[in-house]
Amino acid sequence: MEVVPRKKLMLFSGRGNAALSEEIAGHLEVPLGDVVLSTFANGELYCRYGESIRGADVFILQSHCEPINDRIIEQLIMIDAAKRASAKRITAVCAFYGYTRQDRKAEGREPITARLVADMLTAAGANRVVAVDLHTGQIQGFFNMPVDHLTAVPILAAYLRTEIEDDEVTVVAPDAGGGKLARRFADYLADGNGAGQKHTDLAFIDKRRPKGTHNVAVATEIVGEIEGRTCLLVDDMIDTAGTVTSAADLLVERGASDVFIAATHGLLSGPAVDRLKNAPVRQVVVTNTLPIPDDKRFDNLVVLSIAPIVAEALDAVFEDTSVSEIFRGDNV
Repeated sequence: MEVVPRKKLMLFSGRGNAALSEEIAGHLEVPLGDVVLSTFANGELYCRYGESIRGADVFILQSHCEPINDRIIEQLIMIDAAKRASAKRITAVCAFYGYTRQDRKAEGREPITARLVADMLTAAGANRVVAVDLHTGQIQGFFNMPVDHLTAVPILAAYLRTEIEDDEVTVVAPDAGGGKLARRFADYLADGNGAGQKHTDLAFIDKRRPKGTHNVAVATEIVGEIEGRTCLLVDDMIDTAGTVTSAADLLVERGASDVFIAATHGLLSGPAVDRLKNAPVRQVVVTNTLPIPDDKRFDNLVVLSIAPIVAEALDAVFEDTSVSEIFRGDNV
């Protein structure tokens, strides 16, 4: 008996970011699969696939958003159910991968939670992970499986090229660890044609975080040329917005003519919205890797869709073609 191998792509969405999952499915022209997700009275989560997934290439889409612990566990349960239903390959697609900020021990007796989440995805039965703009690239090393690291920089930079009127732009990293991301933005902004092309420089903020605190940061000094220039503050995420708003205040104080903020993940927790509303910033640009409810939206917030680039990457994974070529090899 001889059987010709065939592949079947199936998409399933957790409850973390249903709107983004629908967009991705639309770009791939593949409907979201039938899955029942519910919560027991005591808070436990339930999952059952409503159709056969035996032998399929299954992609499980989830954003680790509020309530973040439930969303992570839900994805793990969906992976386990897919494994037990004989899926051929299971890819965990994490538009926002939670717990990445603890990717090392900054002080004694701390956990490394980015590794813990990686271990849980592996134990659940995932064969591959697709994530968007991890907090640090080395988190990929926590997995003993293929990891496709996507980046929103091309989408963000393409939009900002049209919005920033000044041809002289300084891309600002809000801390010492953001230099690589700032360089990527600078390269993409400089790649425009004609009026869209920018002359870019880099600058860095010296940030102080009081020992033993979280979500508290103070910008103290700037290294780089910013006077009279449009400054673009870039980061991978905006949580309470303390870092970027403190940096924006310092940039304006030191002579910046205009300030934009760009980040992939808009967590916008706690006082973030009020801080950003009152900051001296022209626009705050994020993507929809996380759902942003109406009560967290404000006039100068711009939310771009990450769906086209995620869909293109998932198609490449399914077709076994290069993902890095989509990003010019700039996604590590």
